[in-house]
This record gives sequence, structure tokens and C-alpha cells, in this order.
Amino acid sequence: MTVEVTELECLQVQSDPADRLLADARLIEADDQISRLQATLDHLLEGVVVCDEEGRTIYRNEAANEFVGSRFGGAVAASAIEGCLSTARRGRRDEKLLELFSPSRRMLSIRAFPLRAEREVEIGAVAIVEDVSDRQRVDAMRRDFVANVSHELKTPVGALSLLAETLDGEDDLEVVSRLSSRLSTEADRLARIIDDLLDLSRIEANEAPTLEVVGASVILGQAVEGLRPMAEAGRIELVVDEGGVGLDLCCDQWEVVSAVANLVDNAIKYSEPGGRVTISVRPSSDPVDGIDMVEITVADRGIGIPKGDLERIFERFYRVDRARSRTTGGTGLGLSIVRHVVANHHGTVRVESSEGAGSRFTLVLPRVVGCADPAEGARTEPVGQPEAPGA
Repeated sequence: MTVEVTELECLQVQSDPADRLLADARLIEADDQISRLQATLDHLLEGVVVCDEEGRTIYRNEAANEFVGSRFGGAVAASAIEGCLSTARRGRRDEKLLELFSPSRRMLSIRAFPLRAEREVEIGAVAIVEDVSDRQRVDAMRRDFVANVSHELKTPVGALSLLAETLDGEDDLEVVSRLSSRLSTEADRLARIIDDLLDLSRIEANEAPTLEVVGASVILGQAVEGLRPMAEAGRIELVVDEGGVGLDLCCDQWEVVSAVANLVDNAIKYSEPGGRVTISVRPSSDPVDGIDMVEITVADRGIGIPKGDLERIFERFYRVDRARSRTTGGTGLGLSIVRHVVANHHGTVRVESSEGAGSRFTLVLPRVVGCADPAEGARTEPVGQPEAPGA
């Protein structure tokens, strides 16, 4: 940006030293204001491009520089920006949503506005370029989530309605008893879906959980205790490895108990009668960014997970075996809850599984040493063909 001084002003300044000093001060002040304005615009995440009334670019901030002299998607964006500025120079606002596929898929929002001086004289135009890729992705995820929730709730609600209609006026006590049992089962399934949705919503919202020192044995005890009746009913042996006695975790107790309980619940559901589920805890041999970690492992000898499904098991409502999930009452939200708990604690979840040999899920979470400043980043690492899980 430049500041123009007329010839007459120059002559006046030369004739009067006091005026010259005043003009110099004003020029310095104007330069400072321009520098501050440029520095401010350069810190914006949005690209800003300004052109004069002839279409010549007189300013672009750092974010907009990526569209200068670039190829592929950048060249397409530069052309779109120029088109929007051309429309704005003619006095009309313009807006365009541009999808780019190279070098990576991006969605850009381009908005251009005319610039007017006093008396509505057109002096150019400004274009603002915003990367809305994340916003579009979140909106798509939200739409998918609402659609999935509606679908998942529709099944038990429809079953409840049908069973209630069938029960109405039924006199056969045996039929009434059978339908009442089915009614209770569907009501329990609906309640589990709602409870899991509430838990998931609470965990997702709690991106900065309140960390406290909790004994690992306490976590395992609370997670397993409520599932023992279910394991006994399915003739599944629950084994808690006491090797981690004395280990303390740095965590939100409710969240981690919920994550471990969901893993144990899945292990029981996908194990055959007579099977065994082992829950263990031990110190990790690999610190993360200098922070000591703890590994909580839930291993079973059940049906396992096909290799092609490993990448998707943490998605909401994704089920490897839908028929079995319907039988066992699974909601498809358990592993999604686990993933978000791990993300909130800046940890890792590892998956080792193969069909017919069972599965092993390992949560890696910070020990007390990292309680004040847990390491950044959360990862999920699927691994195929493990050793036979379980002890």
C-alpha cells in the first residue's frame, strides 16, 4: 500500500518548514497505521485480496498468497477469485463455493464486495477466501449422525408399537407372557441406545476432562463388577489380572470406567459360551513425549474381527455382525465412546484381531506423572493377525 502526495502539497511543504515537519509526522503516522493493518490482515486465516477500480491487485495477505503462481487447485481458485472481484468491481456482491480436488480435497468459500469512497464512487473491490472444509465435514457428519440415530431408534420403537397392538385384546396367557417378554426386551434395547447416546454426547462435549489420580485396580473393579451377571448368564469367565496393583492413572474416572466397561461388554457379547475374557493392566514400556503411560488390555477368545472391518469399528453405529448385535442388544456406540475417551485423555487405543482367534483391545493412558500436562494427540491403530489373545 502507498500514500500519494499531490504536487501542490509538496510545494506548500517546501515553503514552510513547520508544515513540512507536520506533513512528515502525518506520513509516519499513516505508514504506521498501514503497517498495523497489514500485520493484522496477515494473521487472518482467511485470504484477503484487494484490487483497484481497474482490476489491478493492490494487496493480498499471506493466506491469499498460496493462490499466486500455484498450479492445479490453486490456479482454479485464483481464477474464481478474479471472477468474483470482477463482478464486485461492477457494483454487485458475489459469492461462490468452490470445491478443489488437488493436491487435496478442499472446499473454499469466496465472497467479494465492492469498495466505495465518498459519494458512492467505486474505487475497487475486496475478496475474502475462507477454507470451509472442516465445517462442511462436520455438517455432513452431523447429518449422517441424525439419520443413523433416527434409523436405530425406529426399529425398537416400531417393534414396541407392534407388540403393544398385538397385546391389545389378547386373552391367551401364554401369548401374553411371550409378547410381554419381547416388549420388555425391546424397551431395554431402546433404553440402552438412549443411555449410550447420552454418554457419547457427554464425553464428546468434555474435551478437557477433569483429571484426577485414580488407582488402576479401582478402574478395573468398577468396570467389571456390573458385567459379571451378564458374563455368568453367557457362561463367560471374567479374569482380572492383578499385575497392575499399585498403578495409578491420571484420568477422568467416569470416562475411563465407561470405556473399559464397553470393551468388556463387547468381549462378552462376541464370545462363545465357555469362553474367557481377560482384563489386565500394566505399565507401558514406551513413554509418550516423556510421559509414562499405563496399558489396560481387554482380550477375548471370541469370533474376532475381519481385517476389512478393523478400520471402521470405531464409527458410530458400525457393527461387524449386525445379526449378532440384534440378538445381544448391541447399540453400535460402544467403541465410538472408547475412541472419544482416548481422544479426551490424549492417549492411544490399539486393536489386534483375527477371525476365529479373538480380539485384544489396549488402552494406553497417562500415568500420574503426566497429570498436569498430558501429551497431545490421540491415535487409533488397528493391527491384524495377532497372537492368540487371552491368558
